[in-house]
Amino acid sequence: MKLTENFSKSEFDCKDGSEMPSNVLENIKELAKNMQVLRDNLNLPIKLTSAYRSPSHNRKSGGKSNSQHLYGKACDMQVKGMSPKDVYASIERLIELGEMKEGGLGLYNTFVHYDIRGTKARWNG
Repeated sequence: MKLTENFSKSEFDCKDGSEMPSNVLENIKELAKNMQVLRDNLNLPIKLTSAYRSPSHNRKSGGKSNSQHLYGKACDMQVKGMSPKDVYASIERLIELGEMKEGGLGLYNTFVHYDIRGTKARWNG
């Protein structure tokens, strides 16, 4: 199922093959729209390394018990040719411009976490 010009539902599916609940899919649709804004702005492909996580997969991944991934509101990403720091800065700028939804933004050594929780949260992993 195509969600946006460059993102399909399968990219957001849980890595353990768990079925995505319908309420989670609604959040994934909103997340995908925000990710499309980033994709259009960077003009580079974005690889999602983690998006929706079932409760069991989240535990196995070491995710927090209240992780936004459980609700389909978060994804972890890598952009070929860009450092995580530059991807993070690009998302921060698009949030400040009001083009991407405010939410959580986490900087890690090999990826960036972004979520659409609706309130500002920032951290380094």
